[in-house]
Amino acid sequence: MLRLCFTAEDLLQVTFADEPAPMVELTLAIAALQRPDPLFTPWRRRTLHTLPRSAGPLLELVPATAKGPLFLDPMSRGFDDGLDQVLSASTPFVRTELSRVHAAGRRPIPWTRLLADRDREAWQILEHAVRSVHAGILARSWDRIRAGFDAERAWRVQSLAAQGIRATLTGLAPGARWHGTTLEFDSTDDIEVTLDGHGITLLPSVFWTGRPLVGRYAQSTFLVYPAVTPLPLLDDPTANALATLLGRTRAAILEQLTRPRTTTDLASQLDLAKSSVSEHTKALRAARLTIAHRDGKTVWHSCTPLGLGLLTGSLPAPQEG
Repeated sequence: MLRLCFTAEDLLQVTFADEPAPMVELTLAIAALQRPDPLFTPWRRRTLHTLPRSAGPLLELVPATAKGPLFLDPMSRGFDDGLDQVLSASTPFVRTELSRVHAAGRRPIPWTRLLADRDREAWQILEHAVRSVHAGILARSWDRIRAGFDAERAWRVQSLAAQGIRATLTGLAPGARWHGTTLEFDSTDDIEVTLDGHGITLLPSVFWTGRPLVGRYAQSTFLVYPAVTPLPLLDDPTANALATLLGRTRAAILEQLTRPRTTTDLASQLDLAKSSVSEHTKALRAARLTIAHRDGKTVWHSCTPLGLGLLTGSLPAPQEG
């Protein structure tokens, strides 16, 4: 069981990550390639077929449980910064994490011993593997990863406003429950984390479908949980019902509005004229899918709960009259 021990101060400091963490998503993608999850089967077969052999070392380091060495998935805003953090991880940290992974039953791999000894060639192999996985999985899907992350974050923020923090946190995973001020998740491991007044940051992943994972980075604690819409559904080329319903341009605008954006932002992002954007946003407002508010001369657009429900497939049940 995973137990997160909150204080009142911790509950006031529950936040959502602003954006996906590239290195975390990279290691979770490696785990997804090895997990027997039917939802990911077509994606897994397609990805393994196209992934270069140079990515193989990461499949040896990161198991299906995603509990690989923590030096592989630092929190970073960009891939390059994250890779720099991996390559500059301290030798004691690297050795400790490799020992932990091997002690957990992962078969020792000869070249990882060279990593612990800071062998230059071994670290070049690791760097090449990380770059290969980034190019073969993350880079080509990053727009969809970001769109899924933004929709998930916006949906949870709406949940927080409507239901409060306790219900929002138990809604992150089936079977989650409160025992006093301790939040419990079913887990094969017995882990208790005391937050000590530092709060926690929620980090959804479109690659992860397992039980929530917790990680500490400096004094920050992150809870990684499965996004409502996993990557295969975001990737599904037949999943164009929204475009069929609204039209391609209006669907694209709605997908952008999981975060507030101006008319100028939308025109630039979608390569449209401002007058065209204004017409489409007017139609979306009329359908109660978006709202707009003016700040001086600037108009900001964002999704309504109905619009978010349409994006995530989580529309509320109709009320009986």
